[in-house]
Amino acid sequence: MNKPPCMVWLPADHRLLGDHHHQAPFLVLGDKYARAVKEGAQAQPVVFPLAQADQIAELLALVDGVMLTGSAANVHPRNFNEPVSDPALPLDEARDSLTLALVKACVAQRVPLLGICRGFQEINVALGGSLHQQVHAVPGLMDHREPKHAAHALQYAPVHPVQFVKGSVFQQWAQGSSAMVNSLHGQGVARLASGLTALGHAPDGLVEAFAVAGASGFAYAVQWHPEWHCLENSLSLAMFRAFGDACRARQAQRMGCSVARHETEEAGTI
Repeated sequence: MNKPPCMVWLPADHRLLGDHHHQAPFLVLGDKYARAVKEGAQAQPVVFPLAQADQIAELLALVDGVMLTGSAANVHPRNFNEPVSDPALPLDEARDSLTLALVKACVAQRVPLLGICRGFQEINVALGGSLHQQVHAVPGLMDHREPKHAAHALQYAPVHPVQFVKGSVFQQWAQGSSAMVNSLHGQGVARLASGLTALGHAPDGLVEAFAVAGASGFAYAVQWHPEWHCLENSLSLAMFRAFGDACRARQAQRMGCSVARHETEEAGTI
């Protein structure tokens, strides 16, 4: 019997696609995120279309990890008790309603969790932190947005260093005290949630990497985009390999519990 694949849950974004007069709702997932899970973490990416918060427990029981992806849409400011500062910026409240609850469930159940860009921000907000809605408008902070009309290769090129906390897992993955990263975000951490530990900062002091404090398993997030060509970047590859290892460890535990339960049920029928 073949071993079932190690599976990682990625949330879908809710988008209206099509020309201005004929838009229709779509559920979308960026290829680069799914590919990073498949090739970097060596796991099977899965999506549960139209999953709702009240289904999280039953769906988490089917997977071995969760990766919260980046997105063009921002976390709605009402989730950290602020009004919308720029109505022109895209939002995705349907995703918020799932992912903010999903973060809490992953932490409580020790499910391997990796957050990227929006996912990084979702973890912070879910655990009680807040965001700068427009980092570039905050005195003393850099403009962390990408050049909008540049080619993807330029948008995702490394543009600033991140300094890692001494002795942190990020130092191990980077094999050094810092690394150059890309930068494609408008929002950023304002108040770090009390349940998080900052492990990396941009030159302007903005938090760029953190861990869930006291987590017994893999629970990390980054503000940059390690999924971009992850096999070609040693830090990104190390991060995804470690995430994959954590997911496989959960799978072994999950399948072991399933086998034990099945054997107990069979014994009860004798």
